[in-house]
Amino acid sequence: MAPTLNFDREQNQVFMINYCMTTLPFIGCFHWKFLCEVVILNRPEKLNILNHEMICQISSNLVSYENDPLVQLVILKGNGKAFCAGGDVVSAVTSSVAGHWTYAARYYKKLLTLDHLIATYKKPTVCVVESGLSYQWNSDGRRSRSFYATRFRVVTEKAVFAMPEASIGLFPDVGANYFLSRLPGLFGEYLGLSGARLDGAEIAACGLATHFVPSTKLKSLENALQVLSSPNVSTISALIETFTEKSNVKEDSPFRRLEVINKCFSKETVEEIIESLEEHESQNGAEKWITYALSYMRSSCPTSLKIFLKSIKIGRVEKIDQCLYGDYIIVCHFLRGTLGNHFYEDTDISFIHVVTIVLLNLLKRVREQSYSIKTTSPRSIDDEEWEYLGLPDRSNIEIMSKL
Repeated sequence: MAPTLNFDREQNQVFMINYCMTTLPFIGCFHWKFLCEVVILNRPEKLNILNHEMICQISSNLVSYENDPLVQLVILKGNGKAFCAGGDVVSAVTSSVAGHWTYAARYYKKLLTLDHLIATYKKPTVCVVESGLSYQWNSDGRRSRSFYATRFRVVTEKAVFAMPEASIGLFPDVGANYFLSRLPGLFGEYLGLSGARLDGAEIAACGLATHFVPSTKLKSLENALQVLSSPNVSTISALIETFTEKSNVKEDSPFRRLEVINKCFSKETVEEIIESLEEHESQNGAEKWITYALSYMRSSCPTSLKIFLKSIKIGRVEKIDQCLYGDYIIVCHFLRGTLGNHFYEDTDISFIHVVTIVLLNLLKRVREQSYSIKTTSPRSIDDEEWEYLGLPDRSNIEIMSKL
């Protein structure tokens, strides 16, 4: 049975502090300077992948900083060429394949609890990402994590962002239905359903990042933040603004096509969205971003696409804790394989099998199987047994994030 997920701050703080009193490998760097604490993800040889120990260590320190009156600002950054290459997918998948899916569920619980802690943090947080802000899957099963939960989110021209989970049979998770639904128009639907990649300028322009700072100025910004005499939301924002430059979005960027995106992605079903994109292309000629979106949706898991479309509509009116709790329940379904054969409609391929193939470098891309979007029944994502995903309203600490 999967562990229960709750966001009781006091209970989770006690759990994290007690757990991390055990001897754990030193996989985080924590530096205090003046009124600022700097948390550095420190597994550069693994692209700062968040493993179980890392999550617990960071969580424990963040709880401590939140209760320390001397700490008024927390900066998060990564050591090496990547900010963070995501969660420890290898361990999660390996345990699930071996029949121990509850291990992956417990890991995922701690991951979501950390996300919620950051999203509801009482003190200003600044996440500095020079590069590697990407959800792009590669042959090692790595993906970078979103930094949506922090109050200030700084990117450079080297940053990239994408959420192609549906291509391996999962869905954009870790609160994606919360932060993507709060982007301009229906740009969030577009990102989650198309797997599109954004560069640093686009990340800032659409609001995923709060500030765009050239990489040549990043070190100076970090130094200035660490010696800020009275760090609060206003003074931190004013300081970052002095280093910020306008992000120049390319002429062919999908973000410049928001009117078309709003029209096509406003449809109720994935099938209708595809038909709308096809119709626009037939009437106005081919566009690179539409061609890519259509190719991605046709080759991705239909159930994953439909779950995300339903999820983002719900997430638009939910609080962050409700979105994370929903993600947890759905991922447990994926890990257990309880979605059955409607995952890949006419095959016995499941999320675990697909990810395992990717991890073993046996398949670089999930190719079209004997399934289709049209043959995936809506009942597979609207089953009455899923009603318990609904959560009652609960009090939520004011979210520091702009999203």
